[in-house]
Amino acid sequence: MMYQVYSGLSKVFNRCSQTSLSSVEFIFQPGVRKLSALREPKIIRIPATMARTIKEAEITKEKRDQEKKKKQSQQGNKSVPVISCKRSQFNHYKGQSYSKFDEVPLASKGWHHYKSAGDYFTINSMGGNPAFAHMKDEVCDFDSLGLSRDILEEIEKLGFKVPTNIQALAIPHIIEGKNTLITAETGNGKTLAFLAPLLQQIRKYKDLNKDLPMNTPLGLIIVPGRELAEQIHAVASAMSEDLEINVELVKGGRTKNLMRYPKVGKVHLIVATIGALSKLTTNGIYDVSLVRHIVVDEADSLLDDSFSEALLRYMSKFPIQGTHMEDTSQPIETSGIQLTLVSATLPRSLHTILDPIVNLESIERIDTPYLHRIQPHVPQQFLRVNSVTKESKLLELARSCKSKGLPVIIFSNNSKTCDWLSLFLNENGISCVNLNGYMPAIVRNDQFRKFQDGEVIALSCTDLASRGLDTSKAAQVINFEFPKFISDYIHRCGRIGRVGSTHTGKVTNLVHRPSEIELVQKIEYAARKSEEYHNVNANIKRRLTGKDMEE
Repeated sequence: MMYQVYSGLSKVFNRCSQTSLSSVEFIFQPGVRKLSALREPKIIRIPATMARTIKEAEITKEKRDQEKKKKQSQQGNKSVPVISCKRSQFNHYKGQSYSKFDEVPLASKGWHHYKSAGDYFTINSMGGNPAFAHMKDEVCDFDSLGLSRDILEEIEKLGFKVPTNIQALAIPHIIEGKNTLITAETGNGKTLAFLAPLLQQIRKYKDLNKDLPMNTPLGLIIVPGRELAEQIHAVASAMSEDLEINVELVKGGRTKNLMRYPKVGKVHLIVATIGALSKLTTNGIYDVSLVRHIVVDEADSLLDDSFSEALLRYMSKFPIQGTHMEDTSQPIETSGIQLTLVSATLPRSLHTILDPIVNLESIERIDTPYLHRIQPHVPQQFLRVNSVTKESKLLELARSCKSKGLPVIIFSNNSKTCDWLSLFLNENGISCVNLNGYMPAIVRNDQFRKFQDGEVIALSCTDLASRGLDTSKAAQVINFEFPKFISDYIHRCGRIGRVGSTHTGKVTNLVHRPSEIELVQKIEYAARKSEEYHNVNANIKRRLTGKDMEE
């Protein structure tokens, strides 16, 4: 028994040998064979320099771990390439990002060197048409937008069931009578966005003034070109057939005959090119004193240096409403005029141009998330070619479209190239028609009809066909000559992937000249950084001759 007690004490002393005896207290209680040792917390002291070294090492390790995680996140998901390049080291992946001070690697950076011919990269499709990308958890249909039953029935007849994002946003504002600036990517349904509420308003105004004089419209739709005017007139006429609204088309080419033999009748809405409308109004063929609503479609074109002087001079005659909408129950003559501007691109100088004719504070701006951005549903390929391989590459692409039965639109920067390409393709077995501003209007209409009806597989054109026209049957766009400005590229890409299109389509760009390469680099940079294009302006006059534009 005594041996066991001494043995236990020995073990305690051994355990406590590493500390001072003053820190150990032995407690004996009668009848209890228990030994306790109470210790103070052990403190290990190290030199201050070593402590600092350890702390710095911990901080360095933490920073290194953070940088590693950041680098991994910046590299993105390598199974989902957003940009696929011939040289895979330049691929850009979903989720990949660049810090503020990082140099963005561009596949097109070395394309100024002649040996870069044959290189390429593709901005891949990354989703569906953004026109239907409504806000989450929001159920939207035409019934909820404030349209009357008869207008809704006309929309149903046209086959539209769900509004696009710009229609859902713009229609209520226009119905409320607000001055509105509608900006949305091409092919997004902007025509219906302004036409449906405009027809509803005109019907209301018509009921307030039943004894409307002859040739006295209540609404005007002003556009830059004849083809667009004809297209909008066709849609407006189809919707107005059962609404007892008379829609008149006024376009260049026949103004002299109209002034000599004016057409007289009840007119509620006029769709017109600015030159023809200005002449017929000035000569008294149309009385615009009762106009209640003016729509300026393709506003970026009409307000650039090609048309702005003529348009502003004409618009200055109208008392555009201020910051509020006057009571429409009052006589039409006492109310201000509502203004709606529609465009796929927004010039930087727009507000400066509009300042003389409208209170800028009264304009409600409505735009979509993908305005001035790469369209996520349309793949875009950029091929670096040279003067020797350019034509053969075009022929290869055109033959591929022919074999697959895919209608293709081929863009050039001038009429001579446009005409030559049509001859070149026809000689090589590709049925093609050409379309440019040097043709008479009747010839242009017939050429475009052949393409729309499927009589030919290819349409060779200038930028005259890049804006506003309904090319929903087109499956591919080829830029034989790359455009000189971002706005032109946006409008050309908008010929495919439109609402109602049977094909999503693809854009193929043949890039050759130094100025073309510089613009491609800006597009690639915007795609990699997920940013808007910069300096988006129309400026049509600097690239098209006077005959390429319409009265």
